[in-house]
Formats: sequence, C-alpha cells, structure tokens
Amino acid sequence: MTAKSFKRRGTQRTFTRGAALLSLSFLAGGLAAHAQDFHHQQDRDRQFWPGNLVVSRTVYDNNPKNVKTGTILPPNCASTTGGCSASTGAPFNGSYPLVWNDVIYDASFGITAKIFLDQITPDGWLIDSLEVPNSSQRGVSSKSDQLVTSFSSKSEIALNLSTDGRYLTFMGYVSPIDVIDVSNSNTPGAVDPTDPVGENTFRAVARVDEFGRFSFTETNAYSGNNGRAAILNNTDGEDFYYTSGNAGNGSNPQPAGVVLGAGAQIIDPSQQPEAEQDPGTPTPVGSFSVTELGAKADKIGKDDNFAGLTIFNNVIYYAKDSGSNGVNTVYFLDTTGTACPKGVGLPSSSAALPTTPLSFDPSTVATTGLPSNMCILAGFPTTPNKSATVTSFNFGIWFADANTLYVTDEGDGFTGGTDLYTHAAAQTTAGLQKWVFNGSTWTLAYTLQTGLDLGKAYQVHGYPTGNNPGTNLPWAPATDGLRNLTGRVNHDGTVTIWAITSTISGNGDTGADPNRLVAITDRLKNTSATEAANERFFTLRQAGFAEALRGVSFTPGTTTTKHNW
Repeated sequence: MTAKSFKRRGTQRTFTRGAALLSLSFLAGGLAAHAQDFHHQQDRDRQFWPGNLVVSRTVYDNNPKNVKTGTILPPNCASTTGGCSASTGAPFNGSYPLVWNDVIYDASFGITAKIFLDQITPDGWLIDSLEVPNSSQRGVSSKSDQLVTSFSSKSEIALNLSTDGRYLTFMGYVSPIDVIDVSNSNTPGAVDPTDPVGENTFRAVARVDEFGRFSFTETNAYSGNNGRAAILNNTDGEDFYYTSGNAGNGSNPQPAGVVLGAGAQIIDPSQQPEAEQDPGTPTPVGSFSVTELGAKADKIGKDDNFAGLTIFNNVIYYAKDSGSNGVNTVYFLDTTGTACPKGVGLPSSSAALPTTPLSFDPSTVATTGLPSNMCILAGFPTTPNKSATVTSFNFGIWFADANTLYVTDEGDGFTGGTDLYTHAAAQTTAGLQKWVFNGSTWTLAYTLQTGLDLGKAYQVHGYPTGNNPGTNLPWAPATDGLRNLTGRVNHDGTVTIWAITSTISGNGDTGADPNRLVAITDRLKNTSATEAANERFFTLRQAGFAEALRGVSFTPGTTTTKHNW
C-alpha cells in the first residue's frame, strides 16, 4: 500500500493508512487476497477516513467586481415594500476585507461563497479538502446540483453526523457564488413583500457519505434568514432531517409561510436532482413561545431563532444565541406533552424522536403562531431577552453522557468602542461551559477559557493592519467565544472537545474575520474550576485571508466511546 502525503500549513508530513491493513495484505492468499484487494480499492475510493475530523470552511473569491461602488442595495429593493438603503449606494466595492463594511449601509449584506469540507486529523493536520459543488467549477451549470453559504454569515454550515453515523449533513443556499444578500432573501414558496431583499432562493440540506457523494434536499423553510444545522435521522427505518435556523427579514406581522419556516423543522429527503425538486410548505416540528414562561408575547416566530442542534437519548436539543426576542438558552423538544407545563423541565425517560410535523391551525398561524412543544432545559437561563440585559449566548451543544453537557458561549460580540478587546477579555461565561446534572436540574460547573486568549488580537497573513476606515476600529481579530463543537469520550476518563471560535474586531462584519479551530481535554469527573485549573485550549488551525471556519464534526463512519444520539 502506498503512503499518502498531506500538508499542514507550511509543513509537509507523510501519513500511512493503517499498518494493520498493510500487514494483512502480505499474509493473505488466494481468495482472501482477492477480497483484500477489493477492500483496498474501496479504501482508495474513500473521501473520509473514520477517526478524523471534518471542518467546514468558506472562501470568498475577493473579486472587486462583486459589488460596484454606489450600487443601490439590497438587490431589487425598489420592487419590495421594504424599500432600499440610502440612495448613496454601497460605499465599498467587492475587495476583501473592505467589502464587509457595506453591511453598515445594507443591514442584509452578504455574498454567497464556496464551501469546503476539510478532513483533518484530531491533532489538526490537514489531509485533504472536498469542494461542495458550486457554479465556479467546470461542468456545473445552472441546472446542476450545487450549494453555497453566505460569506459572512457566522452561524451557517454547522456539521452533524446522521444518527447511524454514516452521513454528514449541513445547510446552505441553492445559488451561484457571488450573489448579494441571498442570506436574507425570501424562499420561493414563502415570499414576504416587506423583506427589502427582492430575491427568492431555496435553502437546502446537503448530505455527504464517506466516499464524498452528495445529495441535496431543497426547502422553503427559513425564508428571510438562514438554515444553520441539520441532522439526518436514519435509524429504525426512519429517513428525514431535523433542522434549526431562523426566518424573517420583514415587518410585523410576518406571513404564515415565514412563521411556519422558522426554527425547528422536519424535512423529507428528496431523491431528485435540485432542478427537478418542487418543495412545498415548510413543516415545523417544534416551537417555543415566551408566553410559556408567563411573559408577554414577542414577534410571532422570532422566539424560534435557533442555532445549535444535537440529539441525545432520543431527544432533540436546540440552542439560541441571538436576537431581541425569546430566551438565549438551551431547549429540548418534548414529544410526550408532559415534560414542561410552564416552559421549563426535563425530558421524559419515555420520550421518542418526533416522526411527524407539528400540528397547527393554518388560519391562526400568522396571528397567534405555532403551538408550543419545546421546553427550556431545567437549570438554564429563563429570562426573556426583552426583560433583562442578555448575558447568555449559547451556541453549540454536546453531551458527554447523561449527566455531563458541554455548551459553547460565543460571547456578546461587543464592537461598540475602542475597548472592544478589553471587553471581550473580561467576559466570564464566554467559551466552553460544563454543565452537570444532579438528578433534578442542570448546574453550571465552570467555564473553560484558558488558552482561548479572549480579547487578544492576532495577525492574519495578508490582512490589513491599523484601523478599518469604515469603523475606525482595529482590523485585527480576537477571540470572543466559541460556536460549533464536537467531542469524544476517551478511555482514560477524559473528554476532548473541538470547537470553532467566534471573533470581535473592527471589521464591518465580524463574521468575515479569519477565525480558529481549537481543542481542549477535560477530565469528565471534574465539577469545579479548581479541578480544571490546568486545562487549556490549543489552536489547531487558523483560517487564512478571505477564509472563515464554521462547523466541526467527526468523519462519516467514525465510532466514538459515546455518541451524540
């Protein structure tokens, strides 16, 4: 068997694909040798190797022509009742990173960009990259299957393994690259005329197997905003996606189609090419309202602004990290109808994963919203965002076991003054939170931050220095917290967590900052900050110029000591 070479940035190293398989090939004979040769051929055809990690990365093509200075935005805004931004037009062209200052002028600003799935070893060595089909590739036409993300939408392309571990799933847009403001466009089946972005674009779930083969399922969900995460439930004869995201970019009240397409969705996978798909009305699987807590109702559908998504012990969990509505906290979907009569509780031991959409009255969706079947996990924050200063920015969720839950907090994103770095450094809950269950509620044991260097500016090769003329604040990014994560329980009683950093900077849109992949090992039995005092994060990868890292997962086919479902 030949060795496979791969590179880490600036370093070359040789990697041999499994000494055990190599020795077996010498020992085998006759039919056994023939069978081994067959399996070796399969191995050579693999895109992803069990035991490795996959990181989703987006790359902006730094084309000045993507935006012409003075262009009136959002696209086709004059045809909407939402109207256009100021008549002066976009102040910057498409050159990176200055282009992201256009968000100061156009609140919906973004540009679609390529997605790469980078396969790396658990210690951060790059093996190879798989480019998701997109319009810049030879042979990809407008009728071809393709998917992009929005640069610089920081909450997109989270990665999750299917419930049987065989597939990797994520979400994006059915669009060419270099299209402006797609992340706030309507979906074709749920148009809101008050959305100032006068474009219609399907969102889609992508599925990829160990051989790098893609399939895509379009949806009319998340009109006006973005789908963020997806998990394929394909065990016990099931076959559908659970997804999380946000919807709406227009005035109140929102159309029924927008309300139906928010938050938690259940989607049937399509077997057809994208060009032949005709998705129908969005199919929500869950919803939450602050009225469950006795609070005054928010804008319909905006409490369901979910980011993180995971499954553990037949229960779906969601996290909310942003928005002026709802509660920034951790939720679970209650299929029993008994777990949380007042909006807070614990999953029932008899809970099962949902297999059908949420039942609702179509005639009242736009005025009263969806019925509530989701709960805040007992012990997590319950104060509505509108009634207090928000202090929780939960994003990613990973269970080590039934009594240990790791939750990322991305930080508050403050960039309102020259103290942006010192403000980030002073945060006490940003980073990786460890929560433990005592039999009746979850409590925060401690927050891991050492090695993240919160608020400490770092340099990116080719990046501008000094201050951004659009904000008059420093270009240099600094870590503000963590977003997507995955983990593994080790045999020595520890857990290793890999996570993607969030950033603050003087960039017009901090989602465009080159960020990092970090890792930390924590002892599972630790319950106090004193016990974890020597634990620290290490940076495994840093995004380069015009790049951003988004999601992290194990490769399809990976078996870990504990699963996340």
